[in-house]
Amino acid sequence: MLVVGVDGCPAGWVAVALDGGGWSERVHATFGDVLAAYPEAVAVGVDMPIGLAAEGARRCDGLARARLGPRRASVFTPPSRRLLALVEDAGDYREANRRCRDALGHGIGAQAFNIHGKIREVDALVTPDLQARVREVHPELCFTAMRGAPCAWSKRTAAGAAERWAALRAGCVWLARDGGPPRPPAGAAPDDLLDALAAAWTAVRIANGTAESIPEDGPELDPRGLRMEMVF
Repeated sequence: MLVVGVDGCPAGWVAVALDGGGWSERVHATFGDVLAAYPEAVAVGVDMPIGLAAEGARRCDGLARARLGPRRASVFTPPSRRLLALVEDAGDYREANRRCRDALGHGIGAQAFNIHGKIREVDALVTPDLQARVREVHPELCFTAMRGAPCAWSKRTAAGAAERWAALRAGCVWLARDGGPPRPPAGAAPDDLLDALAAAWTAVRIANGTAESIPEDGPELDPRGLRMEMVF
């Protein structure tokens, strides 16, 4: 059984592939390359919004913030489909923000703007049928499920990296029992690899039917029929 955890990184996408023989990490230039590299994967957990509201916010994002407490700021508001269309050819963040304020009465968050290209990559490829195995995850929800409580420290601090690595070692029988976090491959940062490992942990749960999701009472559907939910 092959499962994959995926996170965006400076060079594209870092993927952690897990099968009966162990795990491996690899950076791919595009999300299409990720899907092409693992056609037999029964579950792919990706840290990127899947399913975008026509306008306004998604319910799952608010529910995730409520669960994460001190880590609630890690859940950004993804662009709506209308907003994404407005910024498609904007030259920079300032121009994108101006367009959104003029048309919608509010700007676009810096994080959403910085990754809107990756959001488009995923949105262009994921269909309602493919979503049966390609699911949106949020690493902080994954770590919260592993630990039983949200992480106390930001993932970009030494203390935050240590507590996330400790959670992974305790929750993933396929990881080494000693030593520090593995070195990320070229093109990925250390926190990118930790997030991809957490996504792989959730992909295992998706494959064996033990994963949880929010909203608990069922997802909203976006205009393309994609489920707007987070799995952990």
